Amino acid sequence: MPSSLIPAPVRTPAPAHELLVQLLAGIPDPRRRRGVRHPVGALIAVAVCAVVAGARGFTAIGEWARDAGRVALERLGLERGGVDESTLRRLFARLDADRLDAVLGVWALTRTARVAGRRVIAIDGKTVRGARGGSSTAPHLVAALAHGSGAVLGQVAVGEKSNEIPAARELLQLLDLDGVVVTMDALHTQHDTATLVTRGGGDYVLTVKANQKSLYAQLKALPWTSIPAVTRTDRGHGRRATRTIKVVDVPAWVEFAGAEQVAQLRRTVTRKGRRTVEIVYLITSADARTAPPAVLAAWTQSHWEIENRLHWVRDVTFDEDRSQIRTGNAPRVMAALRNTAITLLRLDGHQNIAAALRHHARATDRPINLLLTA
Repeated sequence: MPSSLIPAPVRTPAPAHELLVQLLAGIPDPRRRRGVRHPVGALIAVAVCAVVAGARGFTAIGEWARDAGRVALERLGLERGGVDESTLRRLFARLDADRLDAVLGVWALTRTARVAGRRVIAIDGKTVRGARGGSSTAPHLVAALAHGSGAVLGQVAVGEKSNEIPAARELLQLLDLDGVVVTMDALHTQHDTATLVTRGGGDYVLTVKANQKSLYAQLKALPWTSIPAVTRTDRGHGRRATRTIKVVDVPAWVEFAGAEQVAQLRRTVTRKGRRTVEIVYLITSADARTAPPAVLAAWTQSHWEIENRLHWVRDVTFDEDRSQIRTGNAPRVMAALRNTAITLLRLDGHQNIAAALRHHARATDRPINLLLTA
């Protein structure tokens, strides 16, 4: 069960001049003061740099710290020699993961720009499968990702006896939603979630599927054949994808909190002569002026950046699902470090994270310079 969330930090963004390493220095130290050799912020900074250089676990982080040398570690705040993996293992198991994620979200929020005057955020969950062990379940983490930049703006853990829906609401309460557009999949097409977004001053874009039987049937029954369509075709990666969207003001008899428009989105994908067609329905609190069909389609398409640019990278590039880190809060802390590494590299202009990790692994000063100027 995660510890109590701290809502204040993300609602009060850090000054743009405050560097990430300075924010890390404010993380509470869970260790007894006697015998502590290194500041907790410096140890986290070392771990972030090691992950940016491709480290996947405590052993690799410890090896990176050993190879970095005294001068490099002093730049990160370690003035009393090196650090071994057992120190990191014990610290991360006890670290306040909620506070760490909140601080990282504060920093990322100040580094991401608005797109066409608005910030668009995707929210989705991922299970850290490798952390399942014995009688413990694998932690399920819900993250917020900024469309376009790929920066991770927050993360919360799902309680052991709960599910992703209330966790996503906890995450929404941590974010400043004023003027924000939130995209979420069909699991979160819930009245309470929609109300939370609109009361915070934002707009939602939600997918409607069969888990919302009544709403799905209502939208499916609309006279879509008589509604004009906007179509876009993209080619690449050996396929042709055509997306056709039809949008209409929400009918009075469709009752959903704050809804202004509904849409039908048809995706037709042709690959090697084989065609597949998928039809989904959308509901949004954004009106026609704010979200004309092309904009609504773009928001919906870019929602999947959270799968492609975050979850897939953690799974494939960092091999997260095979990680054997299972003790205490350590699995979530390591996920937070991976999120941070991805965010740092995205904001530095890297599109291929695997190539960026190799680049930063070739010289110790590269990840350190990246962190100390972020």
